[in-house]
Amino acid sequence: MIAEVIVDIASGETDRIYDYLCDDDTVVGSRVRAPFGGKIVPGFVMRVKETSDYPQEKLKKILPCPDELPALNAECLALAEKLTARYRVPKALTLRLFLPAEMRTGKVRELTRNYAVLNLSVSEMKLSKTAKNQLGAAQYLEEHGKTDCAYLNTAFPGGVSALEKKGYVTVTKEQILRNPYKTIEEENVSRTLTPDQERAVKTICEDSRTVQLLHGVTGSGKTEIYLTLIAQCLKEGKSSIFLVPEISLTPQMLSQLRSRFGKNAAILHSGLSAGERFDEWWRLRTGEAKIAIGARSAVFAPMENIGVIIIDEEHDSSYCSETAPRYNTFDVALLRAKRNGCKLVLGSATPSVETYKRAQDNEFCLIELKNRINKRPLPEIVIADMRREVRRGNNGAFSGALKEEIEKCLADGNQAILFLNRRGYSQTVICKECGYVAKCEACDVSLTYHRDEKCLKCHYCGMKYNTLSACPDCGGIKLAYAGTGTQRIVADLQALYPNARILRMDNDTTSGKEGHYKILKAFSQHKADILVGTQMIAKGHDFPAVTLVGILDADMSLHFSDYRSGERTFQLLTQVAGRSGRAEEQGKVVLQTFDPENDVLRYAVAYDYKGFYENEISLRAAMAFPPFSKIVRVLITGEDDKKTLEGLRNVYVGLEELYTKEMDKFLFFNKMRAPIKRIQNKFRYQVLMRLADTSILPQIYDICAECRTRDVLVSVEENPANMS
Repeated sequence: MIAEVIVDIASGETDRIYDYLCDDDTVVGSRVRAPFGGKIVPGFVMRVKETSDYPQEKLKKILPCPDELPALNAECLALAEKLTARYRVPKALTLRLFLPAEMRTGKVRELTRNYAVLNLSVSEMKLSKTAKNQLGAAQYLEEHGKTDCAYLNTAFPGGVSALEKKGYVTVTKEQILRNPYKTIEEENVSRTLTPDQERAVKTICEDSRTVQLLHGVTGSGKTEIYLTLIAQCLKEGKSSIFLVPEISLTPQMLSQLRSRFGKNAAILHSGLSAGERFDEWWRLRTGEAKIAIGARSAVFAPMENIGVIIIDEEHDSSYCSETAPRYNTFDVALLRAKRNGCKLVLGSATPSVETYKRAQDNEFCLIELKNRINKRPLPEIVIADMRREVRRGNNGAFSGALKEEIEKCLADGNQAILFLNRRGYSQTVICKECGYVAKCEACDVSLTYHRDEKCLKCHYCGMKYNTLSACPDCGGIKLAYAGTGTQRIVADLQALYPNARILRMDNDTTSGKEGHYKILKAFSQHKADILVGTQMIAKGHDFPAVTLVGILDADMSLHFSDYRSGERTFQLLTQVAGRSGRAEEQGKVVLQTFDPENDVLRYAVAYDYKGFYENEISLRAAMAFPPFSKIVRVLITGEDDKKTLEGLRNVYVGLEELYTKEMDKFLFFNKMRAPIKRIQNKFRYQVLMRLADTSILPQIYDICAECRTRDVLVSVEENPANMS
């Protein structure tokens, strides 16, 4: 038999099918080891046939991998083909999305242990009195039953193997599952649906459209609707995929799923160890687990017979991949939903403008939950005008209103959350004498001062530098630490409220698999009074004792050079505000801003999503921004500036020819440096386009694919989540 194999080398030069000899029992989708270029490399069997166009004597034979099942099922292979054609990337790159990285490279496999079991009683054995280890091992097994051979070999060296040779003991090999989040406590969640929730479930099940948008205010019980839909799928023998935007949300959600569905829930995300990720993936592949939960990559879970796919917080930008292939999670989920004939449920308190418009146009089914499940009102939002604070001589991070509310919150024994979307102690280090700003040597960005680690850190590549005692340009010692980060907020709070217990949650404090969970668990158990954090504290968390939320720099994201800056600000403020007042006591939010008259803030204060949407969609229509057009960015990166610039010229020449032919389909077309000129020692250029007609997208992908070289990477992004 002949196997058509894709070798796992993500290069355009090797991006084709290779014929190999294979055993008769070789199955499509299997992992194999293929002789290639003098080496043995991993590969995937795409098809099996009886004959080849090449002389059989010239074909080499593949070596199978010892998997019980083919690693890739038929759906995964079909989806990989579609994504490869859609994004014009090597097939190997797409196939990698479906497997744990360490599994592909053979660095991890199932964990097994040998166990010994007695075949007959000790009294029936014919053992010499001098065979003490054999006798000891036999007596231990008779008393304790099946036992790990590793323990027996330590306690009674050589005893088990001798007993096995005599037929007195049987040794079996068993797989041991590495269980992530062993310390997670199962949460008992409410299982009684409110009338609104029942109507939502009924609509989702009965509506004929594939995509269902669940638009519910924070605290309206969207999670219980998700769990009910998953429970229905399990009853029907179907599987489910549940996506969340932040890894920090995953443990909390997993604990609820485990309390309801036991070991049927498996977790997939990059924070697990290689062994844990392999075991969870394999449980899904074998069907032992029927529910996959995780961040973006879990959309590629090796599931079959899918009954529902859920994307929680669907508006979140983390659902867009920033590495090749640069897919949007919604697009992949929609392909899987259509193939399985199942529902794709999008949930959000603040849906993206594009998604909400499609619901308004009746392409998606719109289901609205306008009230919190406990009938509690949404927290009151108070605006603190920081311009007035400065005029009063208050140059600190906290307004008078916020300090007053924190004192009241602590006095009442409640908890507070303070949100600032900037980690570190100070944002930049500036020399007051010459204006020098400390920047990363590998990236064209300023460094952030981290007081706890006594270093300057780059938040793009992770490089650390020693703190400065003098300016490296002029030698001056008048160095200013400008801007405020979460570390500094914690320090200021400790000075103001020395008895308050404070936790900080950002990328610097949540390293390790359970970093997020430990902080959230401590806060939920009221082991801290104040939680200071970045946007990872904004979504999905439910802390009944939180009655105060402080938003320290509400308009920071308003002024980014991105057409979605207003939308993202509204979403973030609404999500953060929703953490307050989720139990019996009324919640309050203090929103600090230097621009209190801004329309976006006005809509956020009133929780007026529809008002915000109508205003935003009219602006987008007038300016012909998405969803009335599509923004396409071609990003050209490379370590050699001259070669990268040459790559830009090649891309631009090809695209300019298309632009000249199809000018009526373009609203904008130009080349330029990327806003951040260098990241991780790679120079960056871009070609920006705004398309009125997306029918030319395949031609854009083709042109860019032809311009890729070993030294220059060319990536195409559609409506990129990050324009920097």
